[in-house]
Amino acid sequence: MKAVLKIKRYDPNKDSQPYYAEFDAEVESSDRVLDALNYVKWYKDGSITYRRSCAHGVCGSDAMRINGRNRLACKVLIKDVGDHVTLEPLLGLRVIKDLVVDMDDFFAHYALVKPYLINDTPPPEKERLQSPEERERFDDTTKCILCAACTAACPPFWTDPEFVGPAALVNAHRFIFDSRDQGAQERLEILNQREGVWRCRTVFNCTEACPRGIKVTKAIQEIKRAILFGKV
Repeated sequence: MKAVLKIKRYDPNKDSQPYYAEFDAEVESSDRVLDALNYVKWYKDGSITYRRSCAHGVCGSDAMRINGRNRLACKVLIKDVGDHVTLEPLLGLRVIKDLVVDMDDFFAHYALVKPYLINDTPPPEKERLQSPEERERFDDTTKCILCAACTAACPPFWTDPEFVGPAALVNAHRFIFDSRDQGAQERLEILNQREGVWRCRTVFNCTEACPRGIKVTKAIQEIKRAILFGKV
């Protein structure tokens, strides 16, 4: 079958404004959007620029707007979006070229929440044990692949790029509620600042956009409650 890809293009070295270009791609209905995009790049215009790596929904590198929704191109099937597909870069992040956005600020916000285990006690001989219940407390937020789909779907982030964003909050949650970690209070103090968790307006766009099915808004609300009531 033939699919028509309408791709938003922009090369800052030669374009004064972004524009849309359309390409035909020969695909099967069971192919992924990434397959169609690869067809266009390989056989129609090799200058089209986008990120992709594992092609299995694990690395998160091919996040983009597909028919107006943040998705991973490697997980969305042509049969689910139809034979006319509009592809655009993620919102709220500077476009480097075509579908590639600058992720530097995104990862700076991620680093701000200290997304690693903090524990100053001497390590045990084997491992720091947890009960299944303790592990389940933060299991959902361990699934994040840092694709930025949630953050780029967040209206407060669009208007305030200093807001840490949903992805950083998800990764803060993963360690705040980890029974082995001792840095919860430090993270909560960081997130209680002007550009922290209170910028969230509970729109639920982040939860809808997450390709891993993480309950992002729920995790953010749990962080808010931990700050308000002082309990983790």
